[in-house]
Amino acid sequence: MKKILIATATYNEAGNIKILLKKIINLKIKLDILIVDDNSPDKTYLEVKKFMKKFQNIYLINRKKKKGLDTAHKYMYKFALKKNYDYLITMDADLSHDPNIIPKFLKHIKKYDCVIGSRYMRGGRNNLSGFRLFLSKFGNLFIKFILKVNLSEFTTSYRCFNLKKLKKFNLKDVDAGGYSFFMNTVYLIKYMGYSIKEIPIIFYERAHGKSKIPTLELFRTLLNIFFIRFKFSPKN
Repeated sequence: MKKILIATATYNEAGNIKILLKKIINLKIKLDILIVDDNSPDKTYLEVKKFMKKFQNIYLINRKKKKGLDTAHKYMYKFALKKNYDYLITMDADLSHDPNIIPKFLKHIKKYDCVIGSRYMRGGRNNLSGFRLFLSKFGNLFIKFILKVNLSEFTTSYRCFNLKKLKKFNLKDVDAGGYSFFMNTVYLIKYMGYSIKEIPIIFYERAHGKSKIPTLELFRTLLNIFFIRFKFSPKN
């Protein structure tokens, strides 16, 4: 039996986290759930603690201040390795990622080193609109063109890691902050010669609250492409 960890980072997701936890629990899959909360002003962590009283497979890390999404994901990876999990699935906590896709990740990760949920491959869809949709779609095409990596998705956090196969890879080695972190992670995995499988997902607009992605951060991600392009060259 494989040990599976589902992990997500939260900051002001009290309206979403309880729905997300219910959906994951309703999958009836033997797995654990890790929430890394950056001391949310809306007390997201209190909603998590309510579930922890009933379900022993839920873990909460409540950090004292907002430390950023990249450090949260690095903590998830470190936690998964320390606890000897076989698979780690990371996802957003705002209900933009459908937990019902988790079984598909688990199906494909048996054969691949990493599985990425893609909005831009055949069968995928991004339900954003306007400038945000344009920037996301154009951004991923631009990343693919500059980095010369044959993938359609680089910036989503919905992905699964086969920890037993990624022996030489570790998220702590990804030298990027903010949302560039997700792009750099994919590139580094590819650069190290590991296999990546894309599966189609539908990306939904968040159910509660506002997007935390500053437009400036998206442009910073695009600029960071050139840095990693000249630093590395993918082995494929």
